[in-house]
Amino acid sequence: MLLAPSIQLRVHSGPIAPSLTDAVEAPTDHELMIAVRAGEIRRLGELFERHHRPLYGFFVRLTGQPSVSEDLVQIVFYRILKYRHTYRDEGKFSAWIYHLARKVTADHFRKHASTPTPTDPANLPDHGDSGPLPSAQAETAEDVALLHTALARLPLEQREVLVLSRFQNLEHKEIALLLDCTVGAVKVRAHRALKELRELYFKIRREHAA
Repeated sequence: MLLAPSIQLRVHSGPIAPSLTDAVEAPTDHELMIAVRAGEIRRLGELFERHHRPLYGFFVRLTGQPSVSEDLVQIVFYRILKYRHTYRDEGKFSAWIYHLARKVTADHFRKHASTPTPTDPANLPDHGDSGPLPSAQAETAEDVALLHTALARLPLEQREVLVLSRFQNLEHKEIALLLDCTVGAVKVRAHRALKELRELYFKIRREHAA
């Protein structure tokens, strides 16, 4: 899905060259979104450059499908444009964009009713997030592949809370707003999901070693 010709966006995994304006006070995500809401549609491109890689990581870890994940990123930004008038001044952009991303994910699974497939580690984005490695032993490419196989086998609810907290680095209070629960409940869910991930990881590891 492509946006309007003037703001067509493209997902890519390579490094972004720093802008000469980076040294000057860069606008916050919130300020950019306020500008987009006010009609400065070109500013959406700046938000895209900042967030398309983390969003791609979110989707690919939930779906296990890189090409589908690129499409889902485009859908999120299309919805940002479509629903820009609903963005609130007191809101936090990161929470809002993942609110939209969760809805896009839910729509995808409703339409396709598919189980996530293990993702080739080479297709995973590298944008500085620190995954929930069950142990320091997950060092080789094979170990990383086993880890993501384990992640794909988690129920969607557990996978989602882990991805939000450990990969997307959202604060517990942001996740609580997204999941409509307390901060304490988020911590409990994340702890249980990480425990389940560890167990699955070592189970799969033993199976491959047999």
